[in-house]
Amino acid sequence: METLIILLFSLAIVLLIISFFGKDKVAKLEEDLEQMTLTYMQDIYQLKKKVKILEEEFVIQDDPAPSVKVKSIVNSNDSEPIHEILKSQVLSLYSQGLSLDQIAKQSSLTKEKTISVIEQQRLRGE
Repeated sequence: METLIILLFSLAIVLLIISFFGKDKVAKLEEDLEQMTLTYMQDIYQLKKKVKILEEEFVIQDDPAPSVKVKSIVNSNDSEPIHEILKSQVLSLYSQGLSLDQIAKQSSLTKEKTISVIEQQRLRGE
């Protein structure tokens, strides 16, 4: 009976030691997974930045002649030109049926500039 108790006690000690080593493997796996997740998130962020830059370049290169014409019209009316992305936002909001005041507020332009952008698009569309 005494040998059985000693045997069970020694088995418990061995299992306790093994359990400490087992936790290190799990912790290492968790750390590796966290590191991979951070790496993937950084890669995705960098890719999104590159896509955004490429989209802006594409918009700028897509229609160079009319944008020069539009910028000259805007320059004659106002001192600073309106960026193409802002123009597309104004036109998108206008096509959704928002009022000129709402469009001006959301695009942070004056009502006159908003009207100017819409009129320029109408002139280009005709």
